[in-house]
Amino acid sequence: MSDHYVKVKVQLEQLKSTGEVGEVEAAEVEQVSTETPPASLSPVPAALEVRRDTAKTLGTARNRSKSRTKLGNANIKPDAPVLSHLDNAPSLRIKGTGKVLQEKAEANGNVVSSQTQNDTKSAQSKEDANKLPKKRRPVTVDTSKAKTSLEALKLSIRQLKWKEFPTGRRAACDIYWHGVSFHDNENIVSGQVNKFPGMVEMLRKINLSRAVRTMQELFPEEYNFYPRSWILPEEYQIFATQIRLAKECDSSSPRPTFIVKPDSGSQGDGIYLIRDPSDLRSVATGGLGGGSGAVRQAVVQEYMQRPLLIDKLKFDVRLYVLVRSLEPLEIYVAKEGLSRFCTEPYQEPSAKNLHRVFMHLTNYSLNVQSGNFVHSDSRSTGSKRTFSSVLGRLASKGADVKRVWSDIIALVIKTVIALVPELKVFYQADIPPGRPGPTCFQILGFDILLMKNLKPVLLEVNSNPSMRIEHEQEVAPGVFEYVPSPVDEEVKVGVIRDTLRLMDPLKKQHTTVAEQEEILVEAGSVEKACPAGEELALPSLCLKQVFPKYTKQFSHLRSVDRIASLFLRFLGVKGTMRMGPTGFRTFIRNCKLSNSSLSMASVDILYIDITRRWAGMLPDSREAGMTLQAFVEAFFYLAGRRFKSLPLREQVLSLLEQCESALQGPGGQDDNKPRPPRLSHAPSINPAAIKTNSPAPARRSHDYRLHQTLRPTAKGNTEH
Repeated sequence: MSDHYVKVKVQLEQLKSTGEVGEVEAAEVEQVSTETPPASLSPVPAALEVRRDTAKTLGTARNRSKSRTKLGNANIKPDAPVLSHLDNAPSLRIKGTGKVLQEKAEANGNVVSSQTQNDTKSAQSKEDANKLPKKRRPVTVDTSKAKTSLEALKLSIRQLKWKEFPTGRRAACDIYWHGVSFHDNENIVSGQVNKFPGMVEMLRKINLSRAVRTMQELFPEEYNFYPRSWILPEEYQIFATQIRLAKECDSSSPRPTFIVKPDSGSQGDGIYLIRDPSDLRSVATGGLGGGSGAVRQAVVQEYMQRPLLIDKLKFDVRLYVLVRSLEPLEIYVAKEGLSRFCTEPYQEPSAKNLHRVFMHLTNYSLNVQSGNFVHSDSRSTGSKRTFSSVLGRLASKGADVKRVWSDIIALVIKTVIALVPELKVFYQADIPPGRPGPTCFQILGFDILLMKNLKPVLLEVNSNPSMRIEHEQEVAPGVFEYVPSPVDEEVKVGVIRDTLRLMDPLKKQHTTVAEQEEILVEAGSVEKACPAGEELALPSLCLKQVFPKYTKQFSHLRSVDRIASLFLRFLGVKGTMRMGPTGFRTFIRNCKLSNSSLSMASVDILYIDITRRWAGMLPDSREAGMTLQAFVEAFFYLAGRRFKSLPLREQVLSLLEQCESALQGPGGQDDNKPRPPRLSHAPSINPAAIKTNSPAPARRSHDYRLHQTLRPTAKGNTEH
């Protein structure tokens, strides 16, 4: 019997007599547990095992000590006696501490302590853990206010493997999906909301017409895609006079037709056609132009009588546009849309067919009630088809579909640019600078009509486009059920899913090289999948950035945006939407616009006159002060007084330069306030995808450059 074995036996007897077996057993159990693969034991069960084993006998301890030799060395628990005869390896017990260092000879003859081995293993395990990819937490989406878009939204969230909260959540979510407006939930102070404050108000028929009309005054050749419009009831007399004069000047030409759209109407509700101002329907009481009734607020537009027909049917295009941010302005256009067809063959309007809505109006909500409406599972047949199928059909007949896409992109960008100035005023009113609040984005529905010459015409813009992916169908007499619509699902789920991907708050880099390519216009074209980690299983993005990508082609159109920056600067109290007389006087004084011909008394009179007139045009408003629209009118007036010899556009640009120069302090620094942000410049546009024409000569200065514009071709401008 070796001396080492004798020493071990004596030590065991001493431990048995003093009751320290449990401590030995605890050390043994810890050795076994640390040598077991990590997947088989967790820390809590190991602790429970220690408690159970401390009550076992010395014989059990000896048996486990023998089995433990097969597992190899392990970490040594401090202050616990250790029994070991592993390969007769020598051990060193540190007196007074109870610590034992078990040594093991390596192949080269060196002796390495078990403590050193354990430290090495621990360092390796930490290094391996750092190499493992960290699984990010899922993005959280509050869908409690989603309403009609709920089914498409649920499918999108499942495809992205995100976390949905259908009844809301006490803690903050990453994204809130509202069904109607930004104010669906008033208590959001963080995250992202899929609505902009004021977008619903801005996209009503009257406000949209006013915004586009302001741009038509400055850039008539750029904004010829919107039909002639009159606002009722305030412009009834102007409308009636112009129609009468047109008839007297050219009595041989066919009588024009007009379409009347209620200001806040939707889904075709209240829309009708007329051929004479006297045909306007009157409601309520009072008088309008000597009539017996008062026309409710509406927009009357020139009816486009020569639309492009397919299968002898009139149709329009519902195109989805994502406004990702206002500052800086980011716009994305879906490369797929919906073509919505009428259900009766088209005839030019006449007194006999003005009432036939299934022939003249393309609204889905109207035509679905027709007995001729066809629900189809095909992308290229039925009363609702994909836009790419229509483009493919046009391409097969020799049409230049790239030019069609180019003109549509220009229409979208110009329309959003017209809306942005007032949207910024709404935004700062609900989310003032420096206060907590969510960031916003929004999907818009553009309704576009293609004319015979393929020129696109803007019909309207919807702030809440329908995202339903099912339709109601009568499966038995009087029995209806919702049936999935493959065409709707293909288009709408892709738009929502890819909007969420772009707005992913946990994704550091939102765009890839593939996303910066030109929009593909060939029917059925498919791009390469985005190699972005966990999105490998998802299709490529169906949304393509068009701004700021084409900034150079459209930056010259942002004059009103610069005027809005001045307006916001002199509002005085942040969070308000109207400028008071003091703010207006401060604007005049700081921009050095007053002189001998424009005294401050004249400035006060100008403020009162314009503010009162706009208050009469906005009867629902109870807040006093000058709106942005009134401020723009006052700015135009001041520009005309100061630069009489120039055209209106040059007048406005010259006054803008003067104001911005006056607001800059010595050395080019602003006087204690940040200067309105300058526009960023995007990469030049690809001529193969977008056609451009040379601009007309324009006034140039150190901070204004008139870039090439992306505009429809000459052929496209002939249709009105």
